[in-house]
Amino acid sequence: MWQARLRSAVFWSLVVVTAFNAVSAVVGGIAILATGGLGMPASMLDDGPFTSFTWPGLILLVVIGGSQVVAGMQLIGRRPSALLWSAVAGFGMLIWIFVETGIIRGMSWLQALYFASGTLQLVLVLALLGAAGWLPRTSLPSRRTASAGHGD
Repeated sequence: MWQARLRSAVFWSLVVVTAFNAVSAVVGGIAILATGGLGMPASMLDDGPFTSFTWPGLILLVVIGGSQVVAGMQLIGRRPSALLWSAVAGFGMLIWIFVETGIIRGMSWLQALYFASGTLQLVLVLALLGAAGWLPRTSLPSRRTASAGHGD
């Protein structure tokens, strides 16, 4: 019984982290596009492949935000591909942070936060896949089971 509750807590933690990442990336991408960089100087991009914040904003919105939104929808829908999408979205977040810090040649608390959230997303996926001995692998609870209160 305790394992089912623990598994449910890990699952819902993954949903929350994914939702946080999705909202952050979508809102951040839109804000970067709408403001031309959120007030960041274009000189931050001098050592990278971009001359404006348009492409970074679009990548953040569509690729990072989009993969997080899809992962969240898959998790909520208890789809078989939910953990795969969550892993892809988590890796995408980490890649985004690595590339971003490399291009701007610096790091802020926000990048540390999103690096941590992407890492946490991957850790939760691994736990749900059974990589953690204390949380045996089972499939995601079905919507029927969850609504009846038996597995979630």
